[in-house]
Amino acid sequence: MMRTHHCGALTREQAGQVVTLMGWVHGRRDHGGILFVDLRDRYGITQLVFDVEKDAALHEQANTLRNEFVIAAQGVVRIRPEESVNPLLSTGEIEIEVTSLDILNPAKTTPFLIEDHVQATEALRLKYRYLDLRRPKMQRLLRLRHEVVYHIRRLLHGQGFLEIETPILTKSTPEGARDYLVPSRVNPGEFFALPQSPQLFKQILMVGGVDRYFQIARCFRDEDLRLDRQPEFTQIDLEMSFVQPNDIMGLVENILRTVCRDVAGIELANPFPRFTYRQALSRYGTDKPDRRFGLELHDLTPMARHVTFKVFRDAVEAGGIVMGLNVKGGAAIARSQIDRLIEVAKGFGAKGLAWVKIAEGWTLESAIAKYLDPDLLRRTWPEAEPGDLLLFVADGPSVVYEVLGRLRLHLGEELQLIKKDRWEPLWITDFPLLEYDPTEQRYVALHHPFTAPYPEDIPLLDTNPAGVRAQAYDLVINGFELGGGSIRIHQRETQQKVFDLLGMTKEAAREQFGFLLEALEYGAPPHGGIALGLDRLVMLLGGAESIRDVIPFPKTQKAQCLMTEAPSPVSREQLKELHIRLDLD
Repeated sequence: MMRTHHCGALTREQAGQVVTLMGWVHGRRDHGGILFVDLRDRYGITQLVFDVEKDAALHEQANTLRNEFVIAAQGVVRIRPEESVNPLLSTGEIEIEVTSLDILNPAKTTPFLIEDHVQATEALRLKYRYLDLRRPKMQRLLRLRHEVVYHIRRLLHGQGFLEIETPILTKSTPEGARDYLVPSRVNPGEFFALPQSPQLFKQILMVGGVDRYFQIARCFRDEDLRLDRQPEFTQIDLEMSFVQPNDIMGLVENILRTVCRDVAGIELANPFPRFTYRQALSRYGTDKPDRRFGLELHDLTPMARHVTFKVFRDAVEAGGIVMGLNVKGGAAIARSQIDRLIEVAKGFGAKGLAWVKIAEGWTLESAIAKYLDPDLLRRTWPEAEPGDLLLFVADGPSVVYEVLGRLRLHLGEELQLIKKDRWEPLWITDFPLLEYDPTEQRYVALHHPFTAPYPEDIPLLDTNPAGVRAQAYDLVINGFELGGGSIRIHQRETQQKVFDLLGMTKEAAREQFGFLLEALEYGAPPHGGIALGLDRLVMLLGGAESIRDVIPFPKTQKAQCLMTEAPSPVSREQLKELHIRLDLD
């Protein structure tokens, strides 16, 4: 028997028709002489009915069915009695009176139930991923991923983009995360690297006159993992010639508004708000702020110069800053809870966390109250009022932003301030091109070394490299960095100067990026682009807790596949063929 319909297709309009369905047994209910079986495929569930009085042998066969048996059932569509209609199912008005049953494949008892609210560890689900993927939630996420990719391809095709594949086996470059290396059998002692991104190739495509390129690109990075990071991931990769940042940001906004509306019914702002890098840090402590709630940072550095509290004064005199958070109504928080917040702040890197409660009449309650002038604090922080709890961190700027940015998110979750049904996209712009790393005693690229500076800042490369702004832009949604891009350097002289500032010798630059430097001398057009995280976008649209839920076969936090048990040892013969000898001591 071949199926005539899937398990989510039948309604009362097909009543009386003879149909054949195929799928997995989702559940069974024995009502004495009548046996009900729920049959499931990725489209839905249909109820099958076996009546002992109409066919005792068929009823006996159906009685052997267990969950996850694969079966084919033929029968007549009939309308359910009114009292047994299931409004939660698209097929809830009908059932199939089965006349023929074929067990295509029995199944062992599964290690967990195939249902959305599964009581199983993630490790168990990943080991039996082929069972986990049968769950309705996972089927919805797989379809959502497909719909997102389909819409993006269609929209970019309509904008004149060409979808072009770039190499998976490529050259190792040390900048950025660690590469995954692939030994070459025919070139002993030499290695390919799996691409961390198609960055260099998409720039070469622009030199090649492609003008508008895109790719649903597989990328690989050997780095520490977390909920929104995997060793292999997928990005929506774009590059365009003869553009400015506004062109790229406008295109991406239009694409995301359309995709979010058509796929998930989510309306995004038009246009997206824009914050400079410095504005984002000063207001939220991070360059990927979650704007679904308030609790913004407040700068108290000017006030700190005029108080007698030594911690504040010392921090400012050492070139640091003092900033704070105002927890509205937080004066009601118990001292034990404040002590826990102090430990949380220390876990984020703070030396301590100063606090003050504002009581009626603007009197201050705290161990540090005697060091603060209530009138000065009131003038410095006009939004503060009786009943509030003020939290302070004093240290170097990077520590203060890190601690308060993370503490803000912690409080947002703990105090349930985050409006989970809101979508808050924004652009972060005007990043520094370079940052000085005191450990390595050299400049490092904040994004990547191919990011173009603002034309008016190019002279600063010789006099004040830290003051050079990058023509870079990050897209942030609900606290997640969804993507980042930039206008690229298209002139060899500027590219070489950036390499010099990064401490890269001309020989090293030629060895690692010689083909790019040479290409820039053959009429490279101005160009720029962006890479958007497909996995993160689907995670946000699907309300998933981790990108592992939206990747069909993900790795664990130890970069392992529990289903296939990869990575795994290989034979000595394979290693010998690759001229590799292991040293595991």
